[in-house]
Amino acid sequence: MARVKKGVNAHKRHKKILKLAKGFYGQKSKVFRAANPAVMRALRSAYVGRKNKKREYRRLWIARINAGARVNDISYSRLMDGLRKSGIEINRKMLAEMAIFDTAAFAQLCETAKKAVK
Repeated sequence: MARVKKGVNAHKRHKKILKLAKGFYGQKSKVFRAANPAVMRALRSAYVGRKNKKREYRRLWIARINAGARVNDISYSRLMDGLRKSGIEINRKMLAEMAIFDTAAFAQLCETAKKAVK
């Protein structure tokens, strides 16, 4: 009986990791032993980064909405409460865009929210 060697599979796995390590500094892009932990860390950081990106954008939108709201004499929390009470469903991304590029429409939304809160 012939034994089964793992050379082909190991070679494939090493090539896959080294391909992902392209552009890394020094041995981390050339030697599997150095590249493997670097690639694993990079993939983990990329995963976390995708979650953080969503968090950061939401923070940015809220800051922009708050700035626009305060120009119209209402706080962010009261604006969001007023919009919810008046049945206006608009996401923060669009509200932030309106606060910057369509100030007249945003002012109208602020007035509607003020009436709903009072």
